[in-house]
Amino acid sequence: QVQLQESGPGLVKPSQTLSLTCPVSGDSITTIDEAWSWIRQSPEKGLEWLGDIAYDGNAYYNPSLKSSTSISRDTSKNQFSLQLNSVTSEDAAVYYCVRTQVSEIDYWGQGTQVTVSS
Repeated sequence: QVQLQESGPGLVKPSQTLSLTCPVSGDSITTIDEAWSWIRQSPEKGLEWLGDIAYDGNAYYNPSLKSSTSISRDTSKNQFSLQLNSVTSEDAAVYYCVRTQVSEIDYWGQGTQVTVSS
């Protein structure tokens, strides 16, 4: 059973950096043809794909967020991470880490609520 679990602060101040980590169990993040993604959901924007990091370490980003987003991984800990710079109230959402296999999401973390407030 593949399990993902988002971790990070639930409250971030405007203009600061949001950092979330997703440890993975039950699978390796280097398994061929798999990708590990960050998705967020808010009432205003619905589901929004932020980006992903593939099994080979290549990262891909939503073009509208590319300048402020960074996704990395630590293979020794079998986890991947999200950094979102200069957050605003528009970045408040539930953030999910997910596994994608053959272009389909098949496992989700439970999600973590992020609030942006001073």
